[in-house]
Amino acid sequence: MALCLKQVFNKDKTFRPRKKFEPGTQRFELYKKAQASLKSGLDLKAVVQLPPGESINDWIAVHVVDFFNRINLIYGTMSEYCTERSCPIMSGGLKYEYRWQDDSKYKKPTKLSAPQYMCMLMDWIEMLINNEDIFPTRIGVPFPKQFQQVCTKILTRLFRVFVHVYIHHFDSIISMGAEAHVNTCYKHFYYFIREFSLIDHRELEPLVRM
Repeated sequence: MALCLKQVFNKDKTFRPRKKFEPGTQRFELYKKAQASLKSGLDLKAVVQLPPGESINDWIAVHVVDFFNRINLIYGTMSEYCTERSCPIMSGGLKYEYRWQDDSKYKKPTKLSAPQYMCMLMDWIEMLINNEDIFPTRIGVPFPKQFQQVCTKILTRLFRVFVHVYIHHFDSIISMGAEAHVNTCYKHFYYFIREFSLIDHRELEPLVRM
């Protein structure tokens, strides 16, 4: 699927630079194993399962970074259709509105346009996955106690990108001939978060019919 995504989407329009795993590290080997399973055509429900003997935090870290890269690629290509004018509110239809909050500029939930929200989101995730105190890459350095909580927050917000793209921009996805690839990426993401109970089921309601 990764190769197909690169062929369908414009890799020059990624919203942020791709985060890469350092060759020779355990996480790089896990990433290669995950990619090999994806390309082999295995059932996605089986692909997301923790390989025997591997660390669950390493497995989650690999997937969080990989999903960030893939969703970044999808939204980067879709961003020309998602503008201040077309999407003045970050939402998923009429029922769901997503407000932005962080620990610096926006300390209270703040209404933003979808492009503004996406920009803040990708900046925020990039900062977290590049933070060695949260996503350690050095051998022997443990993950922090709150690691999975941080990942839950990242994945919850990345899910909102799917919600917005599916509900507001699916016609554009179809016109690009990209629906099969977006659907596969979404299913992979969905099976992963369900396998490890990483997102509250209430967050999944906007796309429950899928």
